[in-house]
Amino acid sequence: MNTDVKNEQPPMFLRGVEEAPKPSVYRDLIERAKMTGGDSWQIWNLLAFDPEAAHHLAALSHKLMHAEAPLSQGLRELIAAYTSSLNNCDFCMKAHAAVASELLEDNDLVWSVLRDPETAAITEQQKALLRFVRKITLTPSSITADDIQTLNTAGWDDAAIFYAISACALFNFYNRWVMASGVNVVADEVSMRLGARMAKCGYNR
Repeated sequence: MNTDVKNEQPPMFLRGVEEAPKPSVYRDLIERAKMTGGDSWQIWNLLAFDPEAAHHLAALSHKLMHAEAPLSQGLRELIAAYTSSLNNCDFCMKAHAAVASELLEDNDLVWSVLRDPETAAITEQQKALLRFVRKITLTPSSITADDIQTLNTAGWDDAAIFYAISACALFNFYNRWVMASGVNVVADEVSMRLGARMAKCGYNR
């Protein structure tokens, strides 16, 4: 099993950020991984560079993605992975596909959705929601009140739609944050370990 992931990763684009972690739980994680050869994630370097911002971002992410809401945690994580697939963000797609697979207990289903939601074995109601997620990600200026009415007709109330929008918007941020900074994708087995932890504990460290 490959455990020395950090040493095999190319550097990030922002070397000045990667090499300047501030005192924080994220710097502790980076240093522990270096000492033990354990799993390491370059997103930790982004979080460690500004721990105050990281604290607020983690709290927001945990509230929107993991706390009790009208959309299940599994569906919110599926939205995160699908949004990331639309943006070609392999790091976030693999990581959150793993979380969704843990929560939904069906890895094959998750990846079938990422390939094509229209042919995946999900409900028509869920397909309608993912069509909306696609529109938010690719053509947000085209959204109108009719899109919300379509979702209401499909059985989604406004509270559920709020969390779908929030999960999608959050991961459009994360996708651009990690890709523009040069965060590298990790091995599949490492993503699966992250998925198991995040499914249980959420986004707080």
